[in-house]
Amino acid sequence: MRSTSGVVTRRRHKRLLKMAKGYRHGRKNLFKRSKEAVKKALTHAYQDRKKKKGQFRSLWIIRINAAVRLIDPAYSYSKFINDLKIADIQLDRKILAEMAVNDSAEFAKIVETAKQAG
Repeated sequence: MRSTSGVVTRRRHKRLLKMAKGYRHGRKNLFKRSKEAVKKALTHAYQDRKKKKGQFRSLWIIRINAAVRLIDPAYSYSKFINDLKIADIQLDRKILAEMAVNDSAEFAKIVETAKQAG
């Protein structure tokens, strides 16, 4: 009796078709089309996990800038970051943005300290 890889192939196909669930037209049920779609989707997912970090950094910068300008409209984000370095205050943008949103009184103190240093 001839040995075939039918079980293995079917399992591989089913696993890939399961990943293509929710896709439209032949991309959800034709193996070749599904394979292409899933491969591209996984590529985008990988790239976007990397992009996400930059997008969050941009969001933090926007929030910090807005909060700094609420305290002093003539004071900008870039001056603030430079003054933080001069004052040797080592808080990252994530923490600063979090403080700007949730604890504006403490953030205002940090802004004043930075301004005096710079």
